[in-house]
Amino acid sequence: MARKSVIPFGPQHPVLPEPLHLRLVLEDERVVEALPSIGYIHRGLEKLAEQKDYIQDAFLVERTCGICSFIHALTYCQGIEALLKLEVPPRARYLRTVWSEMHRVHSHLLWLGLLADAFGFENLFMQAWRAREEVVDLMEVTAGARIMLGMCCVGGVRRDLTDEQLAAVLKSMDKLNRQFDDLIPVILKDYSVQQRLRGVGRISRETAYERGAVGPVARASGVARDFRETGYAAYGELGFVPVVETEGDCYARMEVRLAELYQCLHLVRAAVRKMPSGPISVTPKGNPDGEYVSRTEQPRGEVVYYLKGNGGKNLDRLRIRTPTFANIAPLLAMLPGCELADVPVIVLSIDPCISCTER
Repeated sequence: MARKSVIPFGPQHPVLPEPLHLRLVLEDERVVEALPSIGYIHRGLEKLAEQKDYIQDAFLVERTCGICSFIHALTYCQGIEALLKLEVPPRARYLRTVWSEMHRVHSHLLWLGLLADAFGFENLFMQAWRAREEVVDLMEVTAGARIMLGMCCVGGVRRDLTDEQLAAVLKSMDKLNRQFDDLIPVILKDYSVQQRLRGVGRISRETAYERGAVGPVARASGVARDFRETGYAAYGELGFVPVVETEGDCYARMEVRLAELYQCLHLVRAAVRKMPSGPISVTPKGNPDGEYVSRTEQPRGEVVYYLKGNGGKNLDRLRIRTPTFANIAPLLAMLPGCELADVPVIVLSIDPCISCTER
């Protein structure tokens, strides 16, 4: 007869860097139910956004998450620009796309290193983070900072890139491409990786859709949903097609992110080569009035910003729905039936960021 027990997983765990707490109901070593508990690091950013004016909030929302900070600022600025009826210059839209995709590369490589660390593949951890250094160094060259760029502003971007900097971007993309060619085939064929990820944490297309999965979690289960398809920023002019797998397990979620690394390089190259000339920003006039929902695709999936202005400098309400929050419900469908030792790997396969979930 199986013995039932309830054990806590998190909020502090030697493998998981995020303070997510799960109550795991076990029968011997097999998980039969998982109950989440979040709210350990609530920071009050949404309330603080009501106390700052709408120009200052562009810097504030970047602090929602350090991994995809530029895309947070982009989502917010697009919402304010819609309320102000601002037309962003084409060059600014292309520059926004370049920095967004740099952040996606740095996020996916950071995730890959953490996943490797979770099942003891320390060499892969170091190789992934070594490649990540190339892109964060590139962000420092182009924006003056490695993570929090502060480049996105209401009306465009704060800094233009010279021809020499754009050439440096292309050179770095070529270097990263060579590193990926050496690294990614080894990862996909490695015995240890396949043993720990194949068939683990599987979720069907129907369950992923019904539970509202977003980002690589949804696309790994065959749900071809990527908000970049709507063509915001410059994506509509770069021939974007989402990466989709169908197995729905941890290995498929890794495959999607690894394929997106190559896709990011392609998008950055295309944006640089098609970069239009002209101004990089327009001056906002007036104050936001009305309501607007702004959406973009972060590395983890679709992020939603709800903005409500009253005609003054301060917003009445800023509400953020992050992709990790959307992927917690699918996570709870992945865990039942798995072994206890697979729980950290499955949790990391959704690329959780509790800091931006709780804001």
